[in-house]
Amino acid sequence: MPRTTAVLLDSPIPRAADSDRRRTSASVVLRSVLEHGPVARSTIARLTGLSPASVTDYCARFAELGFIREAAAPRRSNGVGRPHVPVDLDDSRFLVGGVHIAVPYTTVALLDLRGRVVARRELKHERTDPGWVLAHAADGLAALLAGAPDSRPLGIGVAAGGWVDRDFGTIVEHGLLGWRDVAVREVLGARTGLPVHVDGHARALVNGERLFGRARGSGSVLHLFVGNVVDAAFATNDAVHYGPRSQAGTIAHLPVPGGVEPCDCGRTGCLQVELSERTVCRRAREAGVVDGANPMHVVAAAAAGDPAAARLLVERARTTGRAAGLLLDVLNPETVVVTEIGIIHRADCLDALREAAGTDRAAHVLPTSFPDSVLAVAGGSVVLDVLYRDPLNAAPEAI
Repeated sequence: MPRTTAVLLDSPIPRAADSDRRRTSASVVLRSVLEHGPVARSTIARLTGLSPASVTDYCARFAELGFIREAAAPRRSNGVGRPHVPVDLDDSRFLVGGVHIAVPYTTVALLDLRGRVVARRELKHERTDPGWVLAHAADGLAALLAGAPDSRPLGIGVAAGGWVDRDFGTIVEHGLLGWRDVAVREVLGARTGLPVHVDGHARALVNGERLFGRARGSGSVLHLFVGNVVDAAFATNDAVHYGPRSQAGTIAHLPVPGGVEPCDCGRTGCLQVELSERTVCRRAREAGVVDGANPMHVVAAAAAGDPAAARLLVERARTTGRAAGLLLDVLNPETVVVTEIGIIHRADCLDALREAAGTDRAAHVLPTSFPDSVLAVAGGSVVLDVLYRDPLNAAPEAI
């Protein structure tokens, strides 16, 4: 047998299971630093079940990459022995770009590794053709990055409503924008030179909640997004359910009992058209509450004491609660997070939503953890989820 053949046969062959194990171990170590830092390496080993040697190796690697650093003050254990030098996330070196594509505008933002928004802009859609919107988003991100010259971008996350195929990085269909098969990852990657990851905004916000929000630690989380687009996402055991071609969470055409709004699908009373911000603004105009199409003006009118505005928002929250209750019955999650402008800003709307969802489960129904930055966090969470799931392959040297 030739020597070269013998060497090949005697060489260890990497197994997929080994790669998966390393990826999972790296993820849980970095997540532990995010959640508990400053934290001693020995504590990480106890929390994760990994050996102290493995934790030390991963921490050394993350420190080399610039993801973590040793905290300034060492901690002593019972006042004796060598001090435990804790490690913490280094949120000063890297940023991620976030893009959220809504119907009237696109939000571009920069976030640090803790999911905090450090800069953002809203770019109004003067046109809605995909090429123009994506080019405008790339230019907006470039302007934000120019204002942060000391930080290095790790990548860009893009979130949108409608049917979004994460694996292919495309918006397959967004009816309100009139988009079909838009290669978002390819277009933005070519314009920015950065890795681009694309996902639906409800799924992105599930990941944001479990990484940085009040749903952290929940065994299962349902997110319900109610804007111009209405959709949902469900995660269990730290994994979001996608379904074939990422179509899970499509609830736009669930029937609303007593619904009266005509839908483009030909039916009446579909969930999205009943709850759409366009619908609430149209009803507010008909009631003489506002004369425009900005739902925040309805919120402002309610805050100023307009009873018609308050009724519109409470009824919308109540209908949202019925939808949440239905999904609760089907999926039985530990935590439900709802993104909807009424419950973000008004206690009476949150009360109405919880009552409609079921008073016995009210404590588990929460408003978004990011009331002032939800769209920016949605975009950023797409790429931050990639980082925390596979930090070594998402590391700067891999870019």
